[in-house]
Amino acid sequence: MNYRDLNNESSKKIPWAWHPHLPIENAPVFSWPLKPLVAIKYVISRIMLEPLYLIIFMLSVFAWLWLGQPIESWRIFSADWILPIFVINLSLVLFVAGGLHLYFYTFRVQGVDRHFDTTGINQKTHKFFGNNQSLDNIFWTCASGVTLWTAYQVILMWSYANSYLPWIDWEGSPIWFVLILVAIPLWQSFHFYWIHRFLHWKPLYKLAHSVHHRNINIGPWSGLSMHPIEHALLFSSVFVHFVVPSHPLHIFFHMYYLALAAITAHSGFESIRIRRKSILRTGDFFHQLHHRYFDCNYGTADIPLDKWFGSFHDGTPERTITLRKYQKESRETMTGK
Repeated sequence: MNYRDLNNESSKKIPWAWHPHLPIENAPVFSWPLKPLVAIKYVISRIMLEPLYLIIFMLSVFAWLWLGQPIESWRIFSADWILPIFVINLSLVLFVAGGLHLYFYTFRVQGVDRHFDTTGINQKTHKFFGNNQSLDNIFWTCASGVTLWTAYQVILMWSYANSYLPWIDWEGSPIWFVLILVAIPLWQSFHFYWIHRFLHWKPLYKLAHSVHHRNINIGPWSGLSMHPIEHALLFSSVFVHFVVPSHPLHIFFHMYYLALAAITAHSGFESIRIRRKSILRTGDFFHQLHHRYFDCNYGTADIPLDKWFGSFHDGTPERTITLRKYQKESRETMTGK
């Protein structure tokens, strides 16, 4: 639904160039009362068969088959196997974030079709390195993001090679193997909510999370533009594999999902479209609302933690009014006015 399709009164209240049907809703996976068939259908259609999910999975398989043998060589830290992992990770970021930036913002191939906020990426402000949002985002993404991403991946691969992690394989546990792949996006949603709320704790926000939140109107390079502390917390999601028996392929998929899904979710466009048909879902309006209004939507739509804890923004003008009132009261309480 485009804001132009709304009546004049409503269009004045909704500050978006394009938005999905409002109010937005959480995924039905954990809705109450439980609807198992609806939940299963959602998991299959919006996770397992989601094009982005499948692309990330195929990239994981390719990287594992190329790098994963012989795993015995990973028992000792060596540039021979660490450097290729770093190069692959950096190449993926350059291709995905760089490609989306060129497609949507440099060459504007899609124009404003499904663009949430057409005011554009803020290119000239002292908040950013070199007074340029894109250059600033590229620096934090590559210098901190790719480095820590690679470090976590290397530590886990080294742990597998030295039998410090519980290992399963496809032949011995095919059902569990698949279930872990399905559970990773859901686990990530759960983990992201809690570390994100932690990052909004005032001292930690000033120290670290403010780097990411300088991006009010977001673009592909904003997704991993974070302070190293935030990267460390974000990627810590993969440490669940120290407890849950997994396969190295799960680690590759988990890390790629963390990084690449963050990039696409910040693209600012709902999807890549050809001839007015969406072929790949990219942007996440749920998270776009967080960057605009700040005190809402700390998690993702997959698990309704924001709804359960009162921080859910459904995109409607009414909810914005309520949130602004809450923010004003909070400021007045803090300042004593």
